[in-house]
Amino acid sequence: MKIATYNVNGINGRLPVLLRWLEEAQPDIVCLQELKAPQERFPITAINQAGYQAIWKGQKSWNGVAILAKDREIIEVQRSLPGDDDDVQSRYIEAIIDQIVICCFYVPNGNPYPGEKFDYKLAWIKRLQKRSQQFIDMELPAILIGDFNIIPNAEDVYKPERWENDALYRKEVRKAYRELIRKGWIDSIRNLFPEEKIYTFWDYLYKAYERNAGIRLDHILLSPLLKSRLKSGGVDKYVRGWEKSSDHAPVWIELNKK
Repeated sequence: MKIATYNVNGINGRLPVLLRWLEEAQPDIVCLQELKAPQERFPITAINQAGYQAIWKGQKSWNGVAILAKDREIIEVQRSLPGDDDDVQSRYIEAIIDQIVICCFYVPNGNPYPGEKFDYKLAWIKRLQKRSQQFIDMELPAILIGDFNIIPNAEDVYKPERWENDALYRKEVRKAYRELIRKGWIDSIRNLFPEEKIYTFWDYLYKAYERNAGIRLDHILLSPLLKSRLKSGGVDKYVRGWEKSSDHAPVWIELNKK
């Protein structure tokens, strides 16, 4: 089973890119972030024609998350991260597919640091930690997948010294990420490629993609029960080079059958 995450950075404006990648890569499950479309503007007809069912939570102008699945039932669990009934941002959607809990999310950016946006990011991450711990405690097969807006370590960013006070790389968020790993979550891509330079995002400015001046923001974390099923994975970096592509590239893994 091939599972992928892709921050599309505007699903309607980049729909041809998404459909082309779906056709070429043939993932079984796809988690999308940053739809930048209200609920009624999600292109469900085109997604269905590509062979996928979908659940989604849109939001006008920004945010928005979706889970797509091919030839698999999607059982929706919830459309918001528990812990704050006043949070109206569309950043989290959770479902069960093939007896695996799929948590697709788009962590707040948090910039500028310091400030209210960074405080919101830390509070959001705490809620995610609490929810993820429930899966560990219940010994469920689960996947935390999406745009974490966290650069975990120095090897995950081009020239890390320039990012010390950026909300993506602040010590507080890196500590939160390490805490997930300490609790048992497996960083699938780092598990497969412990020594390689791997990025998932390249800015549109300063020819960042051409220079490979990137950062690794998009992650797929597996609960302990899934570690033995991890077969392969990678980043479809070439998609970032397509015309009118997102500034993120798709990230994917393959799981063996039980």
